[in-house]
Amino acid sequence: MDGETLRSAVERDKETELARLGSQQLLVALTDADLTRERVLDVAAASEHAARETFRGWADDEANGAVREAFAAVADQEADHLRRVRAELDGDWEADDEPGPMHGYLRGRDETVERIAGGMVGRPLVSHRTYNQLIGFFVNEADEATADVLRELKAETAETLTEGLSLLESTCEDEAAWETARTVAGYTVQLAYDDYADALQGLGFDPRSVC
Repeated sequence: MDGETLRSAVERDKETELARLGSQQLLVALTDADLTRERVLDVAAASEHAARETFRGWADDEANGAVREAFAAVADQEADHLRRVRAELDGDWEADDEPGPMHGYLRGRDETVERIAGGMVGRPLVSHRTYNQLIGFFVNEADEATADVLRELKAETAETLTEGLSLLESTCEDEAAWETARTVAGYTVQLAYDDYADALQGLGFDPRSVC
C-alpha cells in the first residue's frame, strides 16, 4: 500500500460518513443551530485550538525525529490558523479545554503511525468538509474577505494531508502498519461523524436523511 491508496481506501470505507459531514447540516450541528457569524467563527476557532493542542502534545513526546518536526510544524500552523480566525471575531475569544471526541481519541494515541494516520489523514479529511461549509456560509453572507481567509486555511490543511500520506510511506514498514493506519484514520472520521450525528439528533434531525 502507499499513501494515495490509503486515502482512497479510507474515503471508500467512510464514504457515507464523509458525505453527510459535507452536508449543509454540518454547521447546524456544530453551532447548535445558532447560525450567526460570531457563533460560526467561534466554532472554527475552537477547532483550530483543539488541533493546535493535540499537535503540541505530540511534538513534545514523539520519538521519531522527522515526525516530531512535522508535528511541531502542524502545531505552529494551527496556532496561526487560530490567530487568523480570531482576527475575524468582533470580541474576545476564550478557549474551551474540552477537546471533543475526535481530539480526545487522537490525544490518546502513542504510536507514531497512529498519530500520523489520525491527525494528518483522518482529521484533514473531516476538516476539508468543514471548511467547505464554513466558506459557503460566508459566501452566502456576502463576506468574501472571511471566505478567502478560510479558503487559505483549507488549502494549508490539504497540504497537511499530503504530508501525512508521505510520512506514512516512510514510517509504515509492512502491510500490518498500513492496516493500522487505515483503521485509525477511519475511526477518526467515524468519531467526527458520530459527534455530528448525535448533535443533529439532539436538535430533532435525522442525519441519515441529509447527504
